[in-house]
Amino acid sequence: MAGPNDGGPGGALRRDRFAFGALAEGEALVEPILGSWEANVDHALARSPIDVCSSRGEDAVVLGNLGVVRVLKVNAGSREVRVREGELCLLLPFGRLDRFGYAELAYAYDAPDTIGLLAERSKMDVRLLLPIPTDTRYSLPQWATYGRYFTAWDNWRKAYGCWRTQVPDDDPANHLVFGWGGGVAFAELMLAKRAGFRVAMTAGSDERLAFLREHGITPVDRRRFPDLSLPTRQQRADRDRHRRRRESVENFLGVVEELGDGHGVAIFVDNIGEPLYDVTLGALAREGVVTTCGWKAGMRLSHLRGAECISRHIHVNTHVWRIQDSPVIRDFQEAEGWMAPEGSDVIYDFDRVPELADDYANGRIGSYFPMYRVNPL
Repeated sequence: MAGPNDGGPGGALRRDRFAFGALAEGEALVEPILGSWEANVDHALARSPIDVCSSRGEDAVVLGNLGVVRVLKVNAGSREVRVREGELCLLLPFGRLDRFGYAELAYAYDAPDTIGLLAERSKMDVRLLLPIPTDTRYSLPQWATYGRYFTAWDNWRKAYGCWRTQVPDDDPANHLVFGWGGGVAFAELMLAKRAGFRVAMTAGSDERLAFLREHGITPVDRRRFPDLSLPTRQQRADRDRHRRRRESVENFLGVVEELGDGHGVAIFVDNIGEPLYDVTLGALAREGVVTTCGWKAGMRLSHLRGAECISRHIHVNTHVWRIQDSPVIRDFQEAEGWMAPEGSDVIYDFDRVPELADDYANGRIGSYFPMYRVNPL
């Protein structure tokens, strides 16, 4: 990514040559194979909520911090390394860590001097490379979706743990977990389903509704509530727009009440943000948890603190996951089959990455797992 954005997100991308120095001790030269297109790439191209070039103090940034790479060369030096040349690995998106192993800055996003996967060759610290099991039962595209799954694993554990502090012994089958649409929410709801909860999720296309139904998630057609989002700044004086929103909200909450047996949502996965936040809170049960690990459409939120206290709502906010948990999550995926369903991805060739950027930003991708191919396997 370089220079000013001249229109759509794809216009912020520029194909160019770049140079990086020799491998330092503990670094590996890698060949990216598949990259997962994530919301953080979309945010970077939109230069919102931050301009990552300005934040990093760099004129151009190579994006892409989640995907599969092949290790070409390792400069171990005096370090003991866990990766070998020729091995296929997952890139862990940690730029700077806090003292407990959580990310403060994200690799190939706001962490300076980090080189992402949107390049035919890259180099990175070997500590960020997690080998894929050599005898894995799953395809490379399935593994390339790990970013959404690792994030969901961490967020779900925190949200479920918080819910259990207030509802310690009731059967999850009596409770509803709901999510606004997205790949992380899908992965999280599959964990909720494993835990015994009833699960439901919105989707805005026939393809996605069928996908949810196929995997045991009750689909809720978002198109039934066309004015559910908050009016934009330009629409605030439009009384009819507000009336239509009230109707959409009332209809949506009616569906939630039915799905939740009149009690609302026990755990609501909301990675959207401001446009739907008041609806999320309105749908939440007493002792409910609203949990988020993203901010797709608005970071600034407000609520009535007294009402949230009286309802004993818990608000959970997480980001990425803990680096030392990475092998544990990988092994759980392999052992339990908690993976993106085979064939549920869509892959763009490297030359079509600008098209992928525009399609993602404009909601033209049916899959929850879009990705790009840089080099052949």
